[in-house]
Amino acid sequence: MPEVADKIQNEINVVQYIPALRAYAWTLTRAQQDVDDLVQETLMKAIANIERFQAGTNLRAWLMTIMRNSFYNNVAKRSRERMGGQDCASSMAWVNGTQEWSVRGGEIARAIRRLPAHYRETLILVVMLGESYETTAAICGVKMGTIKSRVNRARAMVLEELGEKD
Repeated sequence: MPEVADKIQNEINVVQYIPALRAYAWTLTRAQQDVDDLVQETLMKAIANIERFQAGTNLRAWLMTIMRNSFYNNVAKRSRERMGGQDCASSMAWVNGTQEWSVRGGEIARAIRRLPAHYRETLILVVMLGESYETTAAICGVKMGTIKSRVNRARAMVLEELGEKD
């Protein structure tokens, strides 16, 4: 009976990480329509495999690892699929908000989007989502020193692009 209670508690804990999962999904997909799909896929996989989660470990990191692996598996699948037409409505441009406060945020977002994927991913995990270097290293499957270096370089690249050198 305690195993059932632990499983239920883990499923409840999974729900509290949905906002962080949505933010991370946004950094991976950079397309609103894909964010919900990726979060849903992650949650389904996590709940279906909740017995694989080791109590006492970082549930958030476990979920983010599932998401990252799902995303890259989907990218690999899509690379084998045939592309649709160029006139697809989903590829049409959209207009940014006209509020003045969104201008700088848009500049920052564009600068982050232009970063190489490994820099962008570590910057988002550490700076925006508040993950520790250690957890980020576990999620990305690299050493903590590599994460620190990537975050430092990513920050410098964004600042340089914004004209805000140290």
